[in-house]
Amino acid sequence: MAHALLALLLFAVVLVLVIWQPRGLSIGWPAAAGGLLAVLLGVVSLADVRTVVGIVWDATLAFVGIILISLVLDAIGFFEWAALHMARLARGNGTRLFVYTLLLGALVAAFFANDGAALILTPIVYEQVKALRLRPASILAFVMAGGFIADTTSLPLVVSNLVNIVSADFFHIGFVSYAVRMVPVDIFALAASLGALYLFFRRDLPGTVPATGIKAPRDAIRDPRLFRLSWFVLGLLLLGYLFSEALHIPVSFVAGGAAIILLLLARRSPAISVRRLLLEAPWKIVVFSIGMYVVVFGLRDAGLTAILARSMVWATRHGLAASVFYTGYLAAALSSVMNNMPTVMINALAVHASGAHGALRLAMALANVIGSDLGPKITPIGSLATLLWLHVLERRGMKIGWGYYFRVGITLTVPVLAVTLLTLVGVVLVHA
Repeated sequence: MAHALLALLLFAVVLVLVIWQPRGLSIGWPAAAGGLLAVLLGVVSLADVRTVVGIVWDATLAFVGIILISLVLDAIGFFEWAALHMARLARGNGTRLFVYTLLLGALVAAFFANDGAALILTPIVYEQVKALRLRPASILAFVMAGGFIADTTSLPLVVSNLVNIVSADFFHIGFVSYAVRMVPVDIFALAASLGALYLFFRRDLPGTVPATGIKAPRDAIRDPRLFRLSWFVLGLLLLGYLFSEALHIPVSFVAGGAAIILLLLARRSPAISVRRLLLEAPWKIVVFSIGMYVVVFGLRDAGLTAILARSMVWATRHGLAASVFYTGYLAAALSSVMNNMPTVMINALAVHASGAHGALRLAMALANVIGSDLGPKITPIGSLATLLWLHVLERRGMKIGWGYYFRVGITLTVPVLAVTLLTLVGVVLVHA
C-alpha cells in the first residue's frame, strides 16, 4: 500500500511541475528528477528503465527530427507560403478562408505532427487574420479552430503525433499498417471537426475578407533555392516512411535522416542559422519522455494498470464497439486531467495486460491513440502542445481563459470523438 501511494504521489508531483513550469522550469528537469527518484526509492527497477528506453527512444528521436524539419521549413517561409495560397483560394469569402485554413492545419498536422501545426502555423494564421483587420471574435474563432484541428487530425500517420509513435512502437504496428487503418479514420475526424467548428463559430466568421490584406505567396519565400530543394527532401521523406515497415527501419532513422539532409542544405542559406535551429530543437522532450515514462512504470507496478486492465476485460466481453468506445473515452478522460503522454503509456500497458488479442487488441490500441490525440482538447493541460500554444498566443497579446477553453473543448471534443471511434469500428471490421 505504501509503495502504491509513493508511486502515485511521485507521479502527481512530477505532473504538476511539468504543467505548471514554475519560473520557466523546463519540462525535462522534473521528469528526469522524478525518474531518478523512482529508481532511488525503489518504485521502479533498473530493468524498468531499460524497458522504457527501449519503448520511447524511437518515438522521441523521430519527434525531434520532425520538429527540426518543421523549423527549417518555417525559417524559409514554407508554411507562410502555403497559408497565403489558402487565403488567395478563398477569394474574399470568410467561410472559405476558415475551411481552407483548417484544411491546411490538418495537412501540416499529418506530416509535421500536431506540435508543428499548433506552434508553427498558429502564429502565421494569427498574423494573417490580424493583417486582414478582422474583428476580435473572428480572430479568436480562427485561432481556436486552428488549435483544435491540429490535434483532432493528428491521427493518419505514425509521425502525426508523438503519442502515435509511442503506441505504434509499443504494439509493433508498422507505418503502412497504421496508415491503412488510420487515414480513413482521420478523414472522418476531419469532416466531423470541420462541421463541429463551423457550427460553433459560424456567427463569428466574417462574411467577406479584404483581398488587399493578403500578400503574394512568393513574397513569403526567404530562400528560393532551399525552398525548391525542400520538396525533393520531403519526397524522399515520404518514400522512407512508406518503405520503413517493409525494411524494418525505425521511423526515427527516416525522419532524422531527412532532418540532417535539410540542415546540411541549410548551411548555405542566408535565411537560416543552423546553430540556432539546433539549439531550438526540443531536446528536452528526450529527457522528458524517458523520465516521465519511468514514473509511469511506477504506476504500473503500483497496480493502476491492473485496475484499468480489468475494466478493459469487462469491455471486451461486450464486443468490438464497446471495447473501442470504452478505451477511447477512457483515454480522452485521462488525457484531459493528467496529460496525454503518460495516458497513452498507462493505457497501452493496460491493453497489453487485458489479454485482448488479434483484431480486438489492435482496435483497442488504436482507440487509445484516438482518445489520447483528441482528449487533450478538453482542457488546457491535456497536452504539452496546448500549453505551449497558449503561451505563444499570450506572448502575442491574446489570452484565452481556461474556462472558455474548457467550454469550447468539451462541446467540440465529445461528438467528434464519437464519430472518430465509430469510424474506427467500421475500419477494423473491414480489415478483420
